[in-house]
Amino acid sequence: MPDTDATARELPAGQQRQLAADLFNLVWELLERPGRTVEEDDRMVHAAHASRYHWGQVGQPMQRAIGEWQCARVYSVLGRAEPALHHARRCAEIVTANEVPDWLVASSHEALARAHAVAGDKAEARRQRDIAHSVLATLADPEEREVVESDLAGIPL
Repeated sequence: MPDTDATARELPAGQQRQLAADLFNLVWELLERPGRTVEEDDRMVHAAHASRYHWGQVGQPMQRAIGEWQCARVYSVLGRAEPALHHARRCAEIVTANEVPDWLVASSHEALARAHAVAGDKAEARRQRDIAHSVLATLADPEEREVVESDLAGIPL
């Protein structure tokens, strides 16, 4: 039977925001867990996509870009270059098309650098890392700079 009233069953915006945030945090817990199992890796992938889905329903460009960034990070950590590159590129597209904070611009380049490193393209990874560093040099907030610098330092180059 065709679904003629799908919008009537959508979750309220507040619930979607909470789900998006809770799933985002779950992904970070799983990313930081030593010795993750294959099942936990799968759960991490699904949670990252679910978080991004909910931000796509109720978030602003910033949240959507961060969701893509997190998906790229998950796939990079798992060594899956093609989806890591896809989500890093989507993050960069969203960032480029919208006004977002400069730390997020730097983070989009960090995601690209990490994904290219996983894909074995060290030259492009270094180029993206260098762009991220040049954006970071313009940030006034040292805490924002430190977070992204820490992420950049973890790229396997």
